[in-house]
Amino acid sequence: MNAPQTGRPPRPALRLAGVERSFDQADRKLVVLDGADLRIFPGELVALVAPSGAGKSTLLQIAGLLEKPNAGDVIVSGRPASALSDKDRTAIRRVQIGFVYQFHHLLGEFSALENVVIPQLIRGLPKKVAMGRALQLLTYMRVKDRADHRPAELSGGEQQRVAIARAVANAPRLLLADEPTGNLDPGTASYVFDGLTKLVRASKLAALIATHNHDLAARMDRRITISKGKIEELD
Repeated sequence: MNAPQTGRPPRPALRLAGVERSFDQADRKLVVLDGADLRIFPGELVALVAPSGAGKSTLLQIAGLLEKPNAGDVIVSGRPASALSDKDRTAIRRVQIGFVYQFHHLLGEFSALENVVIPQLIRGLPKKVAMGRALQLLTYMRVKDRADHRPAELSGGEQQRVAIARAVANAPRLLLADEPTGNLDPGTASYVFDGLTKLVRASKLAALIATHNHDLAARMDRRITISKGKIEELD
C-alpha cells in the first residue's frame, strides 16, 4: 500500500523488510515468516486476520521487538532495530511501542489511575505530569469516573479500556494489539474498539491489531493475513 497522499508522504511507523522466522522442530524446520514485508503509517488501523497457527503472535512479537527475526529487518519510526542490542531494543520498545493483549494484565493492587501512571514514572516523567496525562487518557476512554477503582472492581470492558490507556501512556508511535476484544461480548467489544479507533486517529498512532472478529476487522483501514509465510492484503 502507498502512503496516504497528504503532501509529503509520512515515514512508516512500522516497516517489516524481508522478515524471516523459523523454528527447529525435531527433524524438520517450521517456517512461520518467509520474506514478510509490511508498512503501517501514522494514523492507520490495520487488522491482522489469520487462522490459529498461521504466525500472528510471532509477527506481533517480532514487530514489537520482543523477538528477533532470523533474517530481514524491523524498522520502527525509521530506525532499523533487528541488529540492535537487547538494551537498545528495550529502549525503543519502552518509548515507541505500546502493547494491548487479550487479557488486560493490569496490576491488581493498584487503581486504574495508578496503572496508567506507573509506566510513565518508569520512563522518568514527573508524577504530576504522569497523573495529568493518565486522567486525560482515562477521560478519553470514558473511564475517568472509575479512576480510583482497582481492576477487580471494573467490568471487562472497563479493564480493557484502562489497558489501552496504559498502552499509550508514554505516547508511542506504534500500537500492537493481540485479540484486544477477544474476551468481551459483541456490544462491549464494539464500544472498546470505538474508543481505540478515536485514540488512534487523534494521536496519529499506527496500529496493528490481530483479531478473529471479522466485523471489527472490516471497520479498519486495511486487512492483512499471513499465507505461506508472506503477508498478503485482503480485499
